[in-house]
Amino acid sequence: MKSEPITPTSEFTLRLSATRRGARLARLLAVQQLHDWGVTGSAAEAAELVVAELANNAALHGRVPGRDFEVRMERGDDHVRIELSDARGERRPSPAREPDEGGYGLLLVAALATAWGVKDRCVGKTVWATVPTASVRRG
Repeated sequence: MKSEPITPTSEFTLRLSATRRGARLARLLAVQQLHDWGVTGSAAEAAELVVAELANNAALHGRVPGRDFEVRMERGDDHVRIELSDARGERRPSPAREPDEGGYGLLLVAALATAWGVKDRCVGKTVWATVPTASVRRG
């Protein structure tokens, strides 16, 4: 009996309950996937923080009872694209200009990602960020 070769994929998708536990699982499973892809060091830490923030936002601000959120990561040659989709299209994120108690999360995402944004879906929205996995020269 010959086994089929396992082809590594550069895409990771999962649906989780829009709860704090779901957000925590999103972060933990994303870290494992990054490790499986060979993404390590500061790039993995940056991607982990972005997933954690976006998943927390999806569970806190994008929650609709009975609806899940979706995590999607795609590995490119020099980046990881992270997408978090939830059912609340009317609640679009924007970084607080002067956060008081909270509101720093999207500023963190903006600092760690080379780009981020929001796109509409049939139901809800997707918040995405691109995190570099190789040294990026700026300037």
